[in-house]
Amino acid sequence: MSADNPVTEKEERSLNFIEQIIEEDIANGKHAGRIHTRFPPEPNGYLHIGHAKAITVNYGIAQRYQGQFNLRFDDTNPVTEEVEYVDSIRADVRWLGAEWDNECFASDYFPQLYDFAVELIKKGLAYVDDSTKEEIEAQKGNPAAPGTASPYRQRSIAENLDLFERMKNGEFPDGARVLRAKGDMSSSNMHLRDSIMYRIKHAHHHRTGDQWCIYPMYDFAHGQSDSIEGITHSLCSLEFIHHRPLYEWYIENLGIFPSRQIEFARMNVAYLITSKRKLLKLVTEGHVTGWDDPRMPTISGMRRRGYPAKGIINFCERAGVAKRDNTIEYGLLEFSVREILNQTAIRAMAVLDPLKVVITNYPEGQVEHMEIENNPEDPNSGTRTIPFSREIYIEQEDFMEEPPKKFFRLAPGAMVRLKSGYIIQCDAVRKDPDTWEVIELHCSYFPESRSGSDTSGLKAKGVLHWVSAAQAIDGEVRMYDKLFTDPEPTNHEDRDYLEFVNPDSLKVIPNAKLEPSLAKVKAGDSFQFLRMGYFCADQDSTTEKPVFNLTVGLKDGYKP
Repeated sequence: MSADNPVTEKEERSLNFIEQIIEEDIANGKHAGRIHTRFPPEPNGYLHIGHAKAITVNYGIAQRYQGQFNLRFDDTNPVTEEVEYVDSIRADVRWLGAEWDNECFASDYFPQLYDFAVELIKKGLAYVDDSTKEEIEAQKGNPAAPGTASPYRQRSIAENLDLFERMKNGEFPDGARVLRAKGDMSSSNMHLRDSIMYRIKHAHHHRTGDQWCIYPMYDFAHGQSDSIEGITHSLCSLEFIHHRPLYEWYIENLGIFPSRQIEFARMNVAYLITSKRKLLKLVTEGHVTGWDDPRMPTISGMRRRGYPAKGIINFCERAGVAKRDNTIEYGLLEFSVREILNQTAIRAMAVLDPLKVVITNYPEGQVEHMEIENNPEDPNSGTRTIPFSREIYIEQEDFMEEPPKKFFRLAPGAMVRLKSGYIIQCDAVRKDPDTWEVIELHCSYFPESRSGSDTSGLKAKGVLHWVSAAQAIDGEVRMYDKLFTDPEPTNHEDRDYLEFVNPDSLKVIPNAKLEPSLAKVKAGDSFQFLRMGYFCADQDSTTEKPVFNLTVGLKDGYKP
């Protein structure tokens, strides 16, 4: 989906149901073969993985059929919308590789939407209602029984035009009146039971200021905005399927460009939630550090965690375009992320739980530089050198005094190879006299066993990563796990989703030992810490102490 590599030909694969519809429209000459899609987020929060799916579908279709793609901000509720969210949405969409042909705002259409409403009033298809919110809800009834008409439904066209203009002029307080479509109060579709078109809100809008005090509802603004922009295929998630009849009712009765709404299954991923309201609660109650916390399913959170944009796009494409909601395995997301990082991440040495090793027969004060590949998956990535000296650090878990069979790491009398270095043998163990914990190993090395020029004839089954103690830098490493312990935390009627917040979703390692090249990282740089996992430099990094986030482990049992 990347703008750097647009899809210009339909791939050799079976078409999904949206593509089948588009192929049929093109074959029938509809819209002269023109394809125009859009992504219309409301700027009241940060984008999440569900929005990534919507972007992938809408932008992908536009690219595949050499069409156009709009980014439209559905800014019809001034109370919840902020410029901060507009800016973050722009950044997230662009980071995912989607370049829009037109940037639009629903607020740009406020005058035209007002005129549309006046036209419906003149046609006797809309009326001003003085009923309270509670009275309107009671009038609508329920799907099993017809609703009750509002006592204001038979107002004259002249009276409705007068009241609606006075609503626009600010003569009435919030909640005093609404404009409703004159639909069908007996319809089984509740959205057709005299849907609200406009409500009064005396609130400052981030673009129009105080010019307006009435604002269109989503159902009235959305389809008309699509029509104004000439959107041919309005692709949205399945939750809007019951809104489609009203979408089409407005277009038909206004006689405007017939945009076509098509729904697809939303992105439901195990262990993730995408409700903005629930995500906001996680932030405000301090369960996470903010919208960009690496445990959050927001685009900004996933970017901070180190998820590459291409990995997210591949995940969305692998999840497919379906007609029915289902839950996608979390393992597929991690697989898609890991697949890209394996190709792109620089390999580095980092010891998270250090145990000192003294190589007793290595000359004191001597430092060698061992060559290591930056990325063996990329032949053009080159190599670099890392220092090696008499004292090094290895992982605590790479040594056992009484190892089980097939423990191919370090133990008394055992040999291992140090990655890109020498073969060493454990000769002695030093312990804390009070706790009897192992605090230092004494080993010897074999000078002829250096990697790349080994003439020792020795065979070591295990290979360990390490860092030179003298040159190592201290760094903070944040080990992230799933934010929830339940794959569907919001699907329990008798329990709050916050009960499933994972208390171990973040563990901080304050003083990991890192190879010296990691001192100069920039936020967003990705690395594979050998034998440990994929990590990303965090924005909290300083020149004195870098900070790394665990992006994803090296592997698991998941197979797509």
